[in-house]
This record gives sequence, C-alpha cells and structure tokens, in this order.
Amino acid sequence: MKKILYGIDFGTTNSALSIYEEEKKEILTTIIIPSLVYFPNYPTGGGSLAYVVGEHAISAYLNDGMDGRFIKSVKQILSKSSFTETRIQNKRYTAADLVALILKELKARADKIIGQDCKKAIIGRPVFFDDDDTQKDTLAQSRLSKAAELAGFENVRFQFEPIGAAFAYEQTLQQKENVLVADLGGGTTDFTYLVLDPAKTGSLDRKNDLIATGGIYIGGDSFDSAFMWEKGTPYFGKNTLYEATPGKVLMVPKSLYANICTWDKMNFFNGNRIKKDIENYYYFSGNDPKFKNLITLIENNLGYSVFQSIEQTKIDLSAQDVSKFRYSNMEIEIKEDINIVQYEAIIEKDTHKISAYLDDFLLQYHIKTEDIDSLFLTGGTSLVRAVQNLFKTKFPHVKVNSGDNFTSVAKGLAYSGYLFEN
Repeated sequence: MKKILYGIDFGTTNSALSIYEEEKKEILTTIIIPSLVYFPNYPTGGGSLAYVVGEHAISAYLNDGMDGRFIKSVKQILSKSSFTETRIQNKRYTAADLVALILKELKARADKIIGQDCKKAIIGRPVFFDDDDTQKDTLAQSRLSKAAELAGFENVRFQFEPIGAAFAYEQTLQQKENVLVADLGGGTTDFTYLVLDPAKTGSLDRKNDLIATGGIYIGGDSFDSAFMWEKGTPYFGKNTLYEATPGKVLMVPKSLYANICTWDKMNFFNGNRIKKDIENYYYFSGNDPKFKNLITLIENNLGYSVFQSIEQTKIDLSAQDVSKFRYSNMEIEIKEDINIVQYEAIIEKDTHKISAYLDDFLLQYHIKTEDIDSLFLTGGTSLVRAVQNLFKTKFPHVKVNSGDNFTSVAKGLAYSGYLFEN
C-alpha cells in the first residue's frame, strides 16, 4: 500500500485536494470542486435526505427550478457562534456537518483514484477565521477539526493557507528568497512573510523560516456583497416608499436589503412576522414592481443565481474595462453597463481595508519593502484588477508571481508533511 497524504484547501468558493505520495515526494494529481451543497426538497425513497456536492450541486439546483436548500460559502459560518444548526427536512446540521459533506466528497473522489482509504491529511486554514478574535478562531478551528473527523480522517494537521501557497511557490525557485505571500480567497485575505529556499524543500524543520503571518476577514465575497448593495438592491426596491398611514410616507427599512447581500442572512426572511411585514410593505407601496422583485427573489430562492451574475461581472472586469450586469428570471430584469471605474469605486472600501491592514502588518513585524525579494499572489480574488494594482503600487520594485490561483494552496499543503514529525 502506498504512503499517501492529502493536502486539502477547504475554501469559501472552491475546495481542492492534492494527492501526495510520500515516498516519491510527488503530487499525483489535484482535485477541485465548488464548495457547494444542495439539498433537494424531496427525500430519497429510504427516508434519508439526498444531497449533492460540488459542481453537480449547481446543475441539480438549476434542474430542480432552484428549489430546495442551496448552501454556499459555508466556510464563513465556522467562526459564527450565532450559527448553532440549521434544519433541513427535520434533520439537524451543524456547521461541522455541512463542512464534512464537502470534505467527504473530496476524500471519496481521491480515494477512488488511489484505490485505498486515506486517513491522513493536512488541512489549510486562514490565519484568522474572523479577524483577530481568539474566541471565534478557536471555535472555527474546533468545528473544522470535527468536520475532518466526520469525513473519515484520523490523522490530521492544520497549516496556514498562505504558508501552503508559499511551499507551492518554493518548488519553482532556483535560489533563496524572502517572499511575501498574499492568499486572497472568497472569505479572507491572508499574508505570510517567510524565507523560501529550494534546498530546504521537504525539510522537517521550517519554524525559523516563518517570519510573520496575519490576515483580515475580507475577500471576494465582500466585493460581491458590496456590488449587490450598490447595484443589485435598487432592482429589488431598496428605495421603495410606502404609506401605511395616510399622509405619512416612509421608506422600506434598508435592513431588509442587508439581508440579501450575503447568503447566510437569507434565513432572516423565514419568520412569519417578517413575511407579514413584507406583504404589508408591498401592499402599502401600491404594489411597487421593484419591491415585487424582492418577494420573487425570496420566495423562489434566487439569491445564488443573482450572485452568479455578479461574479461574472467581476470576472469580466478583471480582463476588460466594461461589462454588463445581466439577470433575467421570473420577471426580474437587470441589464446595466458597469465600467471598471464604477466597479473599483464600489469595492474601494474593502480594498482600502486590505491595503491598510498590509501596511500595519509590515510595520508590526518590521518588514521593509526593500527586504522583500518577491511577491506571490494566489486565490481567485488576486485576479481582481484593483487588487493587482494595490500590490504593484505598494511594491513597484518587486516582481509579482502567481501560480494556479485555485490549486496552489492545496499543493503547498501537501508539501507540509513535516508537521507530522512535530
């Protein structure tokens, strides 16, 4: 039987697993799937609940007319103590249970490739799950550990995701470098400053090479939420006026719209009281058609499909100056030109926070820009033009490198086998 370990990057948007053969010291292959789970509204014949994970979750959800429970960005609830469980067709699911479904799917696919049951894994984690909050971080770590156990792993170590990315980059080097790694994912932006040396690849002691780590709870999902707030919510009646009392005209509460800017807040609309309030707003608005779009969005669970359109706009604007924000479904019609200047203004608050955090990070650890030999950017959010420009402006003299933005971390985690020796 081969000695195998898995490097697993459980991400907000996508999750990847690299299969590493320890004796040959090589990665056999890497699997990547969207971090999505879909529960249809119908149970299986045996009474147990069917669910679909990964890319198949998207097609199943769409084929079912976007019915059922569609769960994305589940990584973001790991640190939330307010999330204790959700019930899907009367079955209880904790945060660990939901994460385990994704890890289990990755493990099953990888086990099938190698023909054996691998129990050993190095799993990535952000430097901070929810900014610098020790209590939330401990909660998230324990939930992720439980999820790994539920998925069938018995021998597990955890590694910071940007360190994983660094070790992947180290495989490409010819000489020693001081490297600043930025891992920009869907939920977090993490930084690591370390010494990389191709002569030390596979070494069992890398503690002295890791100089500084830090992170902030901002990523691609933050950009999408900001876009939804600025450009999406007006199509769902954000500025709707209603007149419940003759002569007293009020605006529908903006809090309604904060709850359609992230998926984990959509449960806000499940209560009978809020449903009644929404019906009243609609009636007293004179059946405003844009507010009707909000009702259609909620009742038909269209949130994910709207965010798909938002993400496509973001992707387009990473390569071109103008894109269209398009959405057409169930009488909801959105068609608006968005240029790069508008988009960067929308996400400016978040990119500024990333920039300010990076300045503090360098100052805190006494890292001089002239001491940085190279930058390594990874994660899907690193492709956003404003993010690229942030690093180019801040480090004009430093070469910016990147690997595979979606698999670098998993590969680097697989190269972190030294953790099992400590």
